Amino acid sequence: MIKEERDGIRIFAGNANPALAAKICDKLGVPISGSTVKHFADGEIDVQILDSIRGKDCYVVQSTCRPVNDNIMELLVMIDALRRASAGHITAVIPYYGYARADRKASPRVAITAKLIANLITTAGANRVITIDLHAAQIQGFFDIPVDHLYARPVILDYLRRRDLGNTVIVSPDVGNVKGALSFAKKLNIMDLVIIDKRRPCPNKAEIYNIIGDVKGKTCFILDDIVDTAGTLCQAAKAIKERGAKHIIAAASHAVLSDPALQRIEESPIEEMIFTDSIPLDASKSAKIKVLSVAELIAEAIKRNHEGLSISELFE
Repeated sequence: MIKEERDGIRIFAGNANPALAAKICDKLGVPISGSTVKHFADGEIDVQILDSIRGKDCYVVQSTCRPVNDNIMELLVMIDALRRASAGHITAVIPYYGYARADRKASPRVAITAKLIANLITTAGANRVITIDLHAAQIQGFFDIPVDHLYARPVILDYLRRRDLGNTVIVSPDVGNVKGALSFAKKLNIMDLVIIDKRRPCPNKAEIYNIIGDVKGKTCFILDDIVDTAGTLCQAAKAIKERGAKHIIAAASHAVLSDPALQRIEESPIEEMIFTDSIPLDASKSAKIKVLSVAELIAEAIKRNHEGLSISELFE
């Protein structure tokens, strides 16, 4: 149970993550606070907070996953409703931050949508953001409010440490993930790292040009942050299998899984696909999929934030 400091705590669940919010509340020993989120016939969103939250420490759990724009608006409207109800402090808990891949001008005359969403969340009235595995770490700087950027790695590490990791190599699916892959390998006491040289000729399409490192006869663990159409992931798995990999396991924090991702995973040489529940996912859709919960990680961040304690230990 958490201490009733800072005028109390309230957890609100948007429509994107009700099961995850329930798990977080269970870990904290508090009930989900009452609210209604309705959609009118024309698509407009109506939010009502059912309990008095004047002066309370409020947390809104809402991933901005599919349907992305509806979930973003639900989050913004709920934050605005809490602000207008005189909440003492409002934290947007966003396990998956949508539009994170639009973090720069990759070509002329395009929007930096990740920054736009940060502006909207701040303007709506959020005082703080808690999120997991941003696609680009610099998105933290897009906010003019504090951001607690957590990592799902500890959850995946705990799961992997229960199995035999002999003769295993960590595979980074692209150059951008090398730093995270190195950190992951170090925590598992794995010395070998393999890097996939990948290029993107256009969005949602990747081509593999080279594999740097030895995979022959080894168990390969591919680590990524987002799996969308699974094209890159499955191409990487196929390429290292052709180079002689014995077993292939993959893990990613966020299961976006746009079509035909599940079909590609099923047909790929990947033996086990590990995701977290930052985005709701029915694991029964594939025997290969294993879903790990980030509820305890988020609950601990909320607890420490509520009690005014450091949460830097959770960043590892």
